[in-house]
Amino acid sequence: MEDAAAPNSGSDLNLGGKRGRSIEECQDMIQRSFRNPIVKFLMEQMEKSGCRVGDNFIKAVVCTGPVAGGFTKGRGITVCSNYLTIQDEVNQVVIHELIHAYDECRAKNLDWTNCAHHACSEIRAGHLSGDCHFKRELLRGFIKLRGHEQECIKRRVLKSLRGNPYCSEVAAKDAMEAVWDTCYNDTKPFDRAP
Repeated sequence: MEDAAAPNSGSDLNLGGKRGRSIEECQDMIQRSFRNPIVKFLMEQMEKSGCRVGDNFIKAVVCTGPVAGGFTKGRGITVCSNYLTIQDEVNQVVIHELIHAYDECRAKNLDWTNCAHHACSEIRAGHLSGDCHFKRELLRGFIKLRGHEQECIKRRVLKSLRGNPYCSEVAAKDAMEAVWDTCYNDTKPFDRAP
């Protein structure tokens, strides 16, 4: 059993007291996520960009902190088996983290210690993965009819950046605001936000 600390860039969650799956069950769910059209598309786009997604690129682990998963440069994607219970959650984490992996692949000079770079990838992952769709926000207990998506993305970006030791609260907020328009409107590799 592997124990994973906080990765460079991670998906957070609202645990609500639930416990997850075994590593083996989660690994099976990861394999099933490869049939998801968005997961398939992102993996194809990474391959087209020259970044191979090998058999061990996405793996289930037991995580120490309340995160759903993460992407670490040079190591790939981890999915936290002990915090996920259903296929939709695994699909969501895989999509979110594949967007970070795609950003790493296409940017070549992405520096995860740079708050603006990290914020940009989190904005894109939040926007393009569907993390902040209305139904997901309702399930988290956030009820707002107008402007919920951007508010959700900003909240989740700041939460993720809090885990970056190179980004103070003020630096994180400033970085997010500085790159917001450019990164929110960057929908690559999609033509538009899914």
